[in-house]
Amino acid sequence: MYYLFYVSLFFLLSISVQAGLPDKIYGVNLGSWLLLESWMLPEEWTRMGGELCDDCTQCISAELYKLFSFVVSTSVGLTYHSASEFARAYPDTVDEIFNTHWSSWFNQNDARDLAEAGINTVRIPLGYWIIEALVDRQTEFYPRGGIHQLKRGLKQLKDAGIVSILDHHGLPGVQSANHTFTGRCTPEVEFFTEYNYHRALIWTAVMTTLSHLDPDFSNVFAIEAVNEPTRDATQTPGYGDFQKNFVQVVRAVELTLGIDVPWSVSNMTITETANFTATLEDAASSLPALNSEVRSALLDAVPILVELGLELVLDDMTHSFSSHYSREPLYTSFMDMNWQYNNPSNPRDAQIGPQFYDDHLYYQSGSADEQAHMDSICSKLHNWKIHGYLFNHGVDLPFLEDDATFGNSPVVFGEWSLITQFTPTDDFLYKWADAQKLAFTKGAGWIFWNFKVEISTQAGDLARQWSYLEGVKRGYFTRDPSKLNDTHVCDSYIQ
Repeated sequence: MYYLFYVSLFFLLSISVQAGLPDKIYGVNLGSWLLLESWMLPEEWTRMGGELCDDCTQCISAELYKLFSFVVSTSVGLTYHSASEFARAYPDTVDEIFNTHWSSWFNQNDARDLAEAGINTVRIPLGYWIIEALVDRQTEFYPRGGIHQLKRGLKQLKDAGIVSILDHHGLPGVQSANHTFTGRCTPEVEFFTEYNYHRALIWTAVMTTLSHLDPDFSNVFAIEAVNEPTRDATQTPGYGDFQKNFVQVVRAVELTLGIDVPWSVSNMTITETANFTATLEDAASSLPALNSEVRSALLDAVPILVELGLELVLDDMTHSFSSHYSREPLYTSFMDMNWQYNNPSNPRDAQIGPQFYDDHLYYQSGSADEQAHMDSICSKLHNWKIHGYLFNHGVDLPFLEDDATFGNSPVVFGEWSLITQFTPTDDFLYKWADAQKLAFTKGAGWIFWNFKVEISTQAGDLARQWSYLEGVKRGYFTRDPSKLNDTHVCDSYIQ
């Protein structure tokens, strides 16, 4: 069976262009597309059959929910009172509901609008369940078919000239408590276990392979290991080892493909008639630098890759491949070391080849007036050093750290918004957008959260501070993201 899955790199190189890290990232997140967060589209979510509540553990506010009532009306007037009951009774209906959402929330028109707004990068939040073989269908219930929508969306982005980061946003077992962004709002955090680390590594091997071998994935230039893990490092045992294993899985797949990786582990010889999955099995068994966990993850990825090759109808992957492969290795990416506290591991220690670091900043507490907000963001412009940015990782945190001290460079601000602790005027939001862009472009660039949110009566004025495309329409964001409305926006705030 494994020998059915081959790769024609000559073919792939003839039709695709290698994606790479832009000189400066001007990006947006495609949030609530393949990993839905109900607060961003309340009207659609309730229409789909979900619920809204202040405590997301007490209602159906995420894609997986196992204990509390989930009321969904069907065409024959029946209701089902749990996600698991509904999914098991009507799996085709569940998949159809989400497929409709996936098709409408991000499509060709959105890709066009982003390109016209000058966006060059998107970060795509994904759940582990997009690789359906990783889901334990006895206890975990997610909609199916997302991989086809990802493939469709990546092609549309590629055609629009936009490169992509695959962000592992919802990890198996959940990496952070009580957040809908994990795909399951629960106080039980179980990602940091051997079983779920292993599933995440298999996911990584599959996504790395698709990023190099599927032409529709050719605009992918990076994979992010874990979005926003639990911040207290004492609660994330084994996370440092996982970081190293994550990078080794990516690089082992690339070595198998004959990609030049700066990792002296073996003088692998790949023949013109080599079969990819067979070669991956050989690499997993023979590369001396791989530990048992990395070997096991690579081997467990092989049958999944075989099935995906058939499912995605990758007919052009039926030939031998050449070891003279000119693609560049993917960037690996992690939240920076300062995301965690209590003696966290340093992701720099995991680095093999190109890597960048992610940080997120939302003004959700602390200063509550215009002057304080502008003083805070503009004062940070003085704290940029040669290779890093000195920045408070959330206004509520009591410390400033320099990522460059820990080798965490380059830094991309992968999530930020126009949120404030007061109701801002339009005049202030012009300044607020400019000041944050000015600060974040001192690093490798920025990725706004989100590309859009729902505009509806139920959503109220949410789009004003959370939608990039709405911000462009209102003039808060310049149509050329490298420009500012006022290049001197911080002059009066810097002492």
